[in-house]
Amino acid sequence: MTDLVPLLHARLRRDAVQLGLWILAALALAAATVAGVRGQFPTTEDRAGLLAAAIANPVILLLRGLPSGTDEAAFAAFLIAPFLLLLAALMSTFLAVRHTRAEEESGRADLIAATPAGRSSPFAATVVHGIAADLVLGGLVALTFVGLGYPVQGSVLLGLATTATGVVFLGVTLLGAQMVRTSRAANAIGVWATLIGLLACGLGNALGTPSEDLQRMRSAPLAWVSPFGWGENVRPFDADDARPLLLSFALAVLCISVAAVLQHSRDLGASLLPAPRGPARAGRLLSGPIGLAWRGGRGAIAGWVVGGLLVGLLSTRLSSVIAQVGDTVPSVQALLQTLAARGSLAQGAIEVFFTLAGILAACAGVQMLVRLRRDEADGLAEPVLAAGGGRARWLGAGVVVSVAAIVGVLGAAVGGAAAGLLTTDDPDPSLLRDAVVSAAGQAEAAAVIAALTALAVVLIPRPAALLGWVIVGAAAIVGLFGPLFGVPDAVVRASPLASVPVVSGDTVDPRGAIAWAVAVVALGVVAFVGVRRRELVADR
Repeated sequence: MTDLVPLLHARLRRDAVQLGLWILAALALAAATVAGVRGQFPTTEDRAGLLAAAIANPVILLLRGLPSGTDEAAFAAFLIAPFLLLLAALMSTFLAVRHTRAEEESGRADLIAATPAGRSSPFAATVVHGIAADLVLGGLVALTFVGLGYPVQGSVLLGLATTATGVVFLGVTLLGAQMVRTSRAANAIGVWATLIGLLACGLGNALGTPSEDLQRMRSAPLAWVSPFGWGENVRPFDADDARPLLLSFALAVLCISVAAVLQHSRDLGASLLPAPRGPARAGRLLSGPIGLAWRGGRGAIAGWVVGGLLVGLLSTRLSSVIAQVGDTVPSVQALLQTLAARGSLAQGAIEVFFTLAGILAACAGVQMLVRLRRDEADGLAEPVLAAGGGRARWLGAGVVVSVAAIVGVLGAAVGGAAAGLLTTDDPDPSLLRDAVVSAAGQAEAAAVIAALTALAVVLIPRPAALLGWVIVGAAAIVGLFGPLFGVPDAVVRASPLASVPVVSGDTVDPRGAIAWAVAVVALGVVAFVGVRRRELVADR
């Protein structure tokens, strides 16, 4: 036990900024939701109208929680619960990898294992550290809702659901880190497990059984295979049923226990899955910085492309359902207009889904540029520069692969939209045009975010990776949820995801296309000029 104290102290010092940002983001989102509900939906009739629209429209339930009545607190939980659970899951995922597989990959785990701490104490410290972070997050979420005047029991259960979901994905990622040799692969396992769980829960809610008054929804069985479904079925401020969380804690205990056994039984640096064996000699692709950057990022790009394909497929497969709702449930049209869709309901669905595809594309582009910073910090950029690549070519390689990732994700989304139309009864060919326009606009938005990340890598390299992901998160939150939170239009338009060209009726609304194009070029020029004038920074 005495070995845990210095290890925990070191982890707390190392993670203070990262965990602080995750927790502050969750609390700010919770407070903004309550303010948005009180400002945008002050009456029971307002909330009832949106709940009826959500229950009638599968798209809205994919992006929101489980409807549980018109009470203000329950309505706020419906809007925010999935995103609180998502933040807890992602925070725990990255924490688990940072202190296990990443430590082995860097060689620090060998140094710690040579001390009296041995091999078991660092793993135990990571488990305690992760659970403590989730408890702090859940506790502060509960205090936030209590402080804003909501019932104590429901607030505590919402905080407990947040904690439980974080602990589940802590365990899942700890287990995944035993399977693969690299921290990148371990992070990919955790992130994709999180996204699949979120999608399964959203689909389970969308396919559920509504109440007769269209104010509540009972989840379909699909939601019950996901930790997000377990957290949402607590129904804070309504049923206040903590029993689904027993499933979360049981799965967490199982995953952590199996991970502990595997950690103890394997060699440091080894994994259950063997590392892929490449050819004995490098091909022509690896003769330059671009080929090297592509070789390192192609696996991650493939995962983001699959995500874009699925989003595009859903955009047109569900549009036919949405188009039939407008005449019978006018609040659906009002809601989609609130989300910035100005045309038919099917066009609104295209815009919403392609905004999600734009977020995936931005994540893919940022990840490729963040890899440059990681290679620099690990000393891997020096051999590339020593081979005559030059700083500008090194940065250019990352930019080229980042652009390829953005185009690949959104191109796959357009392909998925086309496939969805081909498998839909009485398809509307104009929706493919809408998808292409939306994809082009979101490509520009993702390029802006990637350009900002590239500039951060050049000018402020040490926090550049964190800053890149913060930019993605801020743009997504403001762009997707700003109107519902009552954020001023000027602030919403500051998010490139929400101010790029879209189809409005039979015309194209250019929005900020020219301004963002100029911004991309300007940011790129500054980044390439700046990278020529700075030295490599080989530490984090």
